[in-house]
Amino acid sequence: MDHPSAVRQVKSAPVKGDGQTLLLACGALAREVLALKQLNRWDCFTVDCLPADLHFRPDLIAPAVQAKIRKARDHYQRIFVLYADCGTGGELDRVLAEEGVERIAGPHCYSFFDGNEAFEKLHAENIGTFYLTDFSVRHFETFIWKGLWLDRHPELLESYFGNYERVVYQIQAEIPGFREKARSIAARLGLAYEERRTGYGDLASFMQQAADVTSPR
Repeated sequence: MDHPSAVRQVKSAPVKGDGQTLLLACGALAREVLALKQLNRWDCFTVDCLPADLHFRPDLIAPAVQAKIRKARDHYQRIFVLYADCGTGGELDRVLAEEGVERIAGPHCYSFFDGNEAFEKLHAENIGTFYLTDFSVRHFETFIWKGLWLDRHPELLESYFGNYERVVYQIQAEIPGFREKARSIAARLGLAYEERRTGYGDLASFMQQAADVTSPR
């Protein structure tokens, strides 16, 4: 069954930089991308985010990204995509190869937060792991609980989470109350709880590389 759009995002103007490089990002990464942009004074970047609720329809991610690229092509010197594969089954990479645009490496956003190599080892330890990021902790009620219709059909909890054994909260920033909220989410799902202070991981290094290409020292 199709999921409802859990997080209704009003389209807004991109966050402007000096217009040299466009970063097309998943809406679930918006806070982190903008925090890194501000922290490092990367004024060379313009940031434009697609709705986070595309995660419920991964088949729509690649065409949505491609449409954004084609619309922006004549306005920017360079375009980078801040999306992992995110369930597109390689379709996003096919589109990006066609458009000649690079994306950050990784199968999921929670992979590159931890660092793709470290994530592979962590995931191999226990494939029954449900990952939380700052975004999913902040929006758990609307994006996950209501997005999976668990508010109306709690009997689906076992179907969705019955094969999971633990929750791992990947902490990007130290946000007051988020650890407690993540623990309560794990308890609500009936899963063990772990946490890792990942920071921004490969997202920061990828953006640094894009900045270096845009404004070489």
